[in-house]
Amino acid sequence: MEEYPSKLLGKAIDQLNTLPGVGKRTALRLALFLLRQSKAEVTDFGEAIIKLRTDINYCKQCYNISDEEICGICSNPKRIDEQICVVEDIRDVMAIENTAQFRGKYHVLGGIISPMDGIGPSDLRIEELIQRLERDSVEEVILALSTTMEGDTTNYYLYKQLKDKNVKVSTLAQGIASGDELEFADELTLGRSIINRIPYESTFAK
Repeated sequence: MEEYPSKLLGKAIDQLNTLPGVGKRTALRLALFLLRQSKAEVTDFGEAIIKLRTDINYCKQCYNISDEEICGICSNPKRIDEQICVVEDIRDVMAIENTAQFRGKYHVLGGIISPMDGIGPSDLRIEELIQRLERDSVEEVILALSTTMEGDTTNYYLYKQLKDKNVKVSTLAQGIASGDELEFADELTLGRSIINRIPYESTFAK
């Protein structure tokens, strides 16, 4: 166990060390950086993190992160109600929005099926998606999950749940490399994949 000249410094380092990709040395560097800032700056930093956890909302319609009960996308009258793009999380919403090629709405699953991680269909917002189809005038569901094995498994499960719901089920066109996460795709490639989306059935092996 490393010794620090202050227990408060050590506690700050331990907390920073819990962040993804932050080792002990990086945590020490960040803690010392914060220590050099003014009290007002550090207070603003701390309050922003606390408010991120305590005050942020999840949209009641699509489960995107929002400052309000209904997010800006769902409340925008210029968005197309008939199209729902199904994504894993907020990072994928941001990636697709950055392409400026999709004018419909979203449904954030909150993950993908991954038995190795103990995540099954009941852990995702699949039932909420089905309820939206039954409640709203949805004509097309676009499956926009990562092209990983877990993403493909989730896509297929969703297709099986949706194929009898009188709704078109499509998926992103070829362009996103197999195994890629959506958030890392360049905007041009992702934008073209959305525009040139294909019926999900056409992805089945002949």
